[in-house]
Amino acid sequence: MRQQVSKTRAVFLDRDGVINRARVVEGKSYPPASLEDFELLPGVEQAVNDLKMAGFLIIVVTNQPDVATGLQSKAIVESMHKKLGDWLPVDAIYVCYHTDEDDCLCRKPKPGMLEQAAHEFNIDLAQSFLVGDRWKDIEAGQRVGCRCFFIDYAYQERKPEATYQKVDSLASAAALII
Repeated sequence: MRQQVSKTRAVFLDRDGVINRARVVEGKSYPPASLEDFELLPGVEQAVNDLKMAGFLIIVVTNQPDVATGLQSKAIVESMHKKLGDWLPVDAIYVCYHTDEDDCLCRKPKPGMLEQAAHEFNIDLAQSFLVGDRWKDIEAGQRVGCRCFFIDYAYQERKPEATYQKVDSLASAAALII
């Protein structure tokens, strides 16, 4: 008889605008330009620690196309992620360095990064959550059956479709998740 391995639950977090401060220029969100500009948003450290204490895996899933376009170096992005790992108890950081034109499976709104994490960490996606600030984040989470929380900064882009809960911060989402 084969023993059933229980699956774990996770909270998937977008990076820019959810964990750290994003630059907003003319209604569009951009990642920090430098390591010096990389700073946590208020309440993030407590929210992530609370989620971790509640038994969730913390998985960061982030699109970083500026590396592919030459606007940012991979070394700077990796330095940001090292800093992030020093600040917060994250279990993994998945990064898509592609642009939309690359049509890869990992770039949100496609769910490749979430599916990879689910496979590697034995995550029950239907019992997991995603917190994002752009429609692409929410759609990726919806595609795999996660419950999604949308931080609406009123960017000048389309809004998510289907079912999600609107919140004003990661701290608000964490309180609802826990």
